[in-house]
Amino acid sequence: MASFLARFGTLRQWHWISSALCLAGMLLFAVTGITLNHAGQIEARPSVHTLEEQMPEALLAQLDAPADALPVDVRRWLERTVGKRLDWRSLEWSDEELYLPLPRPGGDGWLSVDLGSGELLYEVTDRGWIAYFNDLHKGRHTGVLWSWFIDGFAVVCVVFSLTGLWLLVRQAGRQALTWPLTLAGALVPLLLMLLFIH
Repeated sequence: MASFLARFGTLRQWHWISSALCLAGMLLFAVTGITLNHAGQIEARPSVHTLEEQMPEALLAQLDAPADALPVDVRRWLERTVGKRLDWRSLEWSDEELYLPLPRPGGDGWLSVDLGSGELLYEVTDRGWIAYFNDLHKGRHTGVLWSWFIDGFAVVCVVFSLTGLWLLVRQAGRQALTWPLTLAGALVPLLLMLLFIH
């Protein structure tokens, strides 16, 4: 390992660069680990925004039968009415209604159109900033880019941890508590899992 690191930089360089790259992410995941662990004790007051509207007859007539794609005019009207761009990939279209789930970090939402009456119902629930960051921690409804970030962040954390371990190996002779503390860091969670989590 030492010869590999020497080829691409010193051990300390790898350690400080990986620590700099994962600092913000590690703080985020550490703090949200605490908030997730105490989610039942943190009071949340979700706010719910509801919109009811009537779809124009001319647009409703374009929805006489389910198809592969929603007509462009209908999509534009729905997005203009709710005031945001929508992701139509999970649209459910039956003979009775259009239904679009709109999950997101820190909240939820949905849109439905009754195909008989043309009634549009749109609801968005916001559970607050703590719920938002907790969902980022879990990767819940965050999309593919955030998923890639979490994977990349995990790789950088592994580099940070392994270079830290290698630095411990090199410095162990000068610090008598190096291995007892390292062993405790490994044994405490293992013992808790084996003895108290069933």
